[in-house]
Amino acid sequence: MNLYVKNNKFWFELENLTRLFFPNEKITVYKEFDNTEKPYVYTELSDKINVSVSINDFKMSYTAEKTDDNETDELITAQLLYKILCKHTGITQPWGLLTGVRPIKLLRRFYKEFGEEKAEKKFTDDFYVSKEKLLLARRTEANEKKILELSQPKSFSLYVGIPFCPSRCGYCSFVMSSIERAKKLIDPYVNLLCEEIKKTSQIANALGLRLETVYFGGGTPTTLNAEQLNRILGTVKTFFDMSTCREFTVECGRPDTIDEERLYALKENKVDRISINPQTLNDDVLIEIGRKHTAQQFFDAFELARKCGFNNINTDLIAGLPTDSFDSFKNSLDLIRNLSPESITVHTLCMKRAAALTTQGVTLDAENASQARRMLDYTQSTLTSDGYIPYYLYRQSRMVGNLENVGWSKKGFESLYNVFVMDETHTILSCGSGGVTKLKLYGTDYLERIFNFKYPYEYIDRFDEIIQRKNEINIFYGQ
Repeated sequence: MNLYVKNNKFWFELENLTRLFFPNEKITVYKEFDNTEKPYVYTELSDKINVSVSINDFKMSYTAEKTDDNETDELITAQLLYKILCKHTGITQPWGLLTGVRPIKLLRRFYKEFGEEKAEKKFTDDFYVSKEKLLLARRTEANEKKILELSQPKSFSLYVGIPFCPSRCGYCSFVMSSIERAKKLIDPYVNLLCEEIKKTSQIANALGLRLETVYFGGGTPTTLNAEQLNRILGTVKTFFDMSTCREFTVECGRPDTIDEERLYALKENKVDRISINPQTLNDDVLIEIGRKHTAQQFFDAFELARKCGFNNINTDLIAGLPTDSFDSFKNSLDLIRNLSPESITVHTLCMKRAAALTTQGVTLDAENASQARRMLDYTQSTLTSDGYIPYYLYRQSRMVGNLENVGWSKKGFESLYNVFVMDETHTILSCGSGGVTKLKLYGTDYLERIFNFKYPYEYIDRFDEIIQRKNEINIFYGQ
């Protein structure tokens, strides 16, 4: 698909909008051109706003003028393009024009600018968000608000990245290393990670920052053995002021990495929230997506975690997985509901370009989208009736059906870190390869980022540069 953009600078937004309707196609953007080549989307700003689409035998054009000073050229162009593509494909998007990661943050901003009634009308009338998704957004925003109020001017959260997994799942595009390939890197990585944690703690303590939450992600942190976990967790507990910490999460992730020794290492270091993620409880689908564990291993891991005293457990499922049916997904969710975990996060499959499923030729179609929507509708109705609340929500590009990921929890068990990081509420200090420190100027939208090297071998080889970059934290707070 060719996207021609004349006299406007919002081509990125138009590209994302076009991709909603053509998720499997490469979209080539032309900002300078003499001729157009089919199939194409053409947009032009002049005295009027012109949008035309020519795809095979389908051709349609719309022209509009800006009649309201509150309307932007970008919004009007997107509205025209959306209407044309809806007519061409026969598809309406549940989130309308919205392509961003954080629709809840946008709704909250609109509430502040316009008031609730006008903000919600803007969502439905200007951005074409469905009433169902508006209701979900409204509920989520109300639940998030109570958590955001906990953050203070000196608040921050700590993220620690463990970039190792037993194997790579078919849908995964994260930078990680399988344990077989990276075994020699693990010990030096753990040693240096502890050094980075110490350095970060010294800076945070000297600045008088207040630690709110700690989150260990990856990768799969429990790929490490109990001794390695104990070293890293113990370093956090020893060098950071944990007296203000409200939540300490470790993303255990893969059930096949969980045993009693590791769980006790977490428990001894005051970890109070863990995540055990089967993604599906259909063994055939697990094989299809490259997960090297069975449904029974998930049940065993969950039971063991309860036995070891964990009373705040999250589980993840993915809607829209290849070969998964609505009935199979429903069965997975119902089995998890029977376990009554404190939170259930339901993701929608995201077809990242670097993921194995994408490179193997798996594509998205209208049937996938329709089925995924049924899965999420069932999730929302049943979890709501079970007393779970939606407490955070985010979206990604190339999601099946242009849907969303939602964290559902029992009241009082919302993950604070998930809300803080998705809202970009306060500073996130990150340690480990692939970590991105986000320095937030309190009371504003201003953010500065400090990037760690992505790959474990880079992290090890260039560790001195990472430590030097930590000084940017002092500079930021000094200003």
